[in-house]
Amino acid sequence: MTSLSPNEIRKKGLEALFESLGPSGMLKFLEQYEMGAGNYTEERKKWLKNQDIDSVIEEIKEQKES
Repeated sequence: MTSLSPNEIRKKGLEALFESLGPSGMLKFLEQYEMGAGNYTEERKKWLKNQDIDSVIEEIKEQKES
């Protein structure tokens, strides 16, 4: 096989996924690998800054009750 360009590899990969999984399966597979944006670790530190395990458990209990 000759050397493929990145665009050709992407096209052949998408074709293989489509043939193997069908359109909805292909989309579900691709959604698993969405890159997202930002720095999750730093954002998580901000979200959880004032929370301890007891407050997290209490929040879960409150959500289950409502």
